[in-house]
Amino acid sequence: MLPLKTQVAVIGAGAAGLYTALTAAREGADVMLVSATPLAESSTYWAQGGLAAALSPDDSPELHLADTIGAGRGTVRESAARVLCEEALAAVEDLERLGVSFDTDRRGRLALGLEGGHSVRRIVHAGGAATGQRLISRLSELVAEDPGIAVLEFRRAVALLSTGDRCHGIVLDDGRSIASAATVLATGGAAALWSRTTNPVGAVGGGLLLALDAGAMLADLELVQFHPTAVVGRNGADGFLVTEAVRGEGAQLLDAGGRRFVDELAPRDEVARAVQRQMVLTGARSVGLDMRRVDPGLFPNVVQALRRAGIDPAHELVPVSPAAHYMMGGIATDLHGRSTLAGLYAVGECSCTGLHGANRLASNSLTECVVFGARAARAAPHEDEPKAAPGTGAQEPPDPVAQPSDKSRAALWRYAGLERDGEGLERLTGDPHPLVRLIAHAALKREESRGAHQRREFPEVDHALDGYHVVVGKQHHTLQRWH
Repeated sequence: MLPLKTQVAVIGAGAAGLYTALTAAREGADVMLVSATPLAESSTYWAQGGLAAALSPDDSPELHLADTIGAGRGTVRESAARVLCEEALAAVEDLERLGVSFDTDRRGRLALGLEGGHSVRRIVHAGGAATGQRLISRLSELVAEDPGIAVLEFRRAVALLSTGDRCHGIVLDDGRSIASAATVLATGGAAALWSRTTNPVGAVGGGLLLALDAGAMLADLELVQFHPTAVVGRNGADGFLVTEAVRGEGAQLLDAGGRRFVDELAPRDEVARAVQRQMVLTGARSVGLDMRRVDPGLFPNVVQALRRAGIDPAHELVPVSPAAHYMMGGIATDLHGRSTLAGLYAVGECSCTGLHGANRLASNSLTECVVFGARAARAAPHEDEPKAAPGTGAQEPPDPVAQPSDKSRAALWRYAGLERDGEGLERLTGDPHPLVRLIAHAALKREESRGAHQRREFPEVDHALDGYHVVVGKQHHTLQRWH
């Protein structure tokens, strides 16, 4: 059986994968999109945040850049951040042309929200906290209608076709292969590796392991962001993320005595640590998020989800505590999504351009999917035409990517949570799951506390490490300064 063949193969149907596929098709490329789920059912569907862009008269790309760099705690790759901030406006405008309907105010202007770490209102939403749902629904419609995109649903990539110095395509879980000039991984993040998480169960970094096994480098695996306001509760609500935008509209975090204890709009790493300190001081499992003064009409899906769980945010505090939320690390790429392995690209949360540094600025991630998805889509069609590599016909598929056990997830939360130390991290280096081991090695390499990475025995920032990233491969771990 001959392998399938395409110019650009995109793996993953979240915002990054869908937008990359659409843009590559608009560039005239033949595209094949592989999705493990039906279209419109990816992880992005649940995203409550919006897209950050300098859209108001009192804002600018330079101000957005300053906020991004400030939140990233001295480790942001400024060139990547500048690309995002300067191209974000065009990204929002393109989504509008594609039919994504963003929320507007009474005068018909885009309604801009405020979130932690931003100095001005610059977050656009679609349907309030239903932005992910609206975005995925519209992009999925467009992909399904596009004659230049072939969609393979209910299929997974289980290996990359690689000669060690170049990626030639992918192997699917049914034994078929796709030969491609360019392969784009848009497989999402890895925050569900931690036992307490806001992520769906499948977000365990499978794409990172595919890339590593094929010969690509990974970076910043020690840097995972813990969201400060994940619900602590039953009835399916445990880990449900209450969007930061509610704090932008006046919600407050209260201690056991009903007192505010933190600036709710400080960057996420700061707020998450403040919440954890309160829990340690009191022995409580949560703190209270006071949404009683927030208009429930602004966040209908959040309010409905909480009420289904037996929590009425209009009349009572919402119990919240930190949970693993977003992986700043991933497959190391340049500013066009190219990995260190020729022919292989990565976009979205599975990638690492260095944009987020040690602490992601809220709502930069969806913007990243569009901005860098477009850049990868413009570069990928210019790769050499696909050639069938050895073994690209139908074959017995390799073993699926390793899934973490509950024991591994609990160990990662215990030893590589909001605070870590060398003793606990050394324990993780013997964990059965390969990505858990890599995270531990990366965290051991960074002997300091910075943003989302807090080492008890190294409590201060080591400014000699400003701008440095931990880069890992199959055989080595190095610190590299990115420009």
